[in-house]
Amino acid sequence: MRELSLLEARVLGVLIEKAHTVPDSYPLSLNSLVSGCNQKTTRDPVMNATEAEVQGAADALKALHLAFESSGSRVTRYEHNMGRALALPSQSVAVLAVLMLRGPQTSSELRANTDRLHRFADLSSVEAFLDELAARSEEKGGPLVVKLPRAPGAREARWTHLLCGAIDVSAMPVAAQSEDFVAASELAAIKSQQLTMQREIHDLKALVDKLYAELGVSRE
Repeated sequence: MRELSLLEARVLGVLIEKAHTVPDSYPLSLNSLVSGCNQKTTRDPVMNATEAEVQGAADALKALHLAFESSGSRVTRYEHNMGRALALPSQSVAVLAVLMLRGPQTSSELRANTDRLHRFADLSSVEAFLDELAARSEEKGGPLVVKLPRAPGAREARWTHLLCGAIDVSAMPVAAQSEDFVAASELAAIKSQQLTMQREIHDLKALVDKLYAELGVSRE
């Protein structure tokens, strides 16, 4: 499959999203598809695509078998075919849809933002599907997501989709291991050390009190 344009990815993401969020009006008419692409919320970047541009993107997705027109309606309606076209489970389709609509996300953000498309049991479930998409074999078309370097000032690394082409992660700024960032494993070790020190201080105070008592000396 060729790389998608930004608008093609947006159209595909909208079709996937609306299949879950507005099932009564799905498949989508062209007018609804345009509105979904140009939403001002839950979209990054915000677009202002014309009806003709969205129509062209939908036709391009049809040629790639990622979308198709539904029959039996006087108004042309569109629905996605991503799961079947790329042989992906619904969980992976949900993750990719959010990435196409909202831009790079952390695994925590993905779990929250995919809730209406698929409810993941826990964070490890999201990460398992991300890892699977990132390790997708070349025989199946290659990776569909990549984990970005943790950006300066960020506490977590983000993921992004590769449907619009490869990304040079080596050119991205990488956060240094500065004092204002502590990994979970480091935080656990610090807490353990703190408890040990507190116990040792308690034991030392008890020993000092005992020595003062044996010597008959007042601490004051």
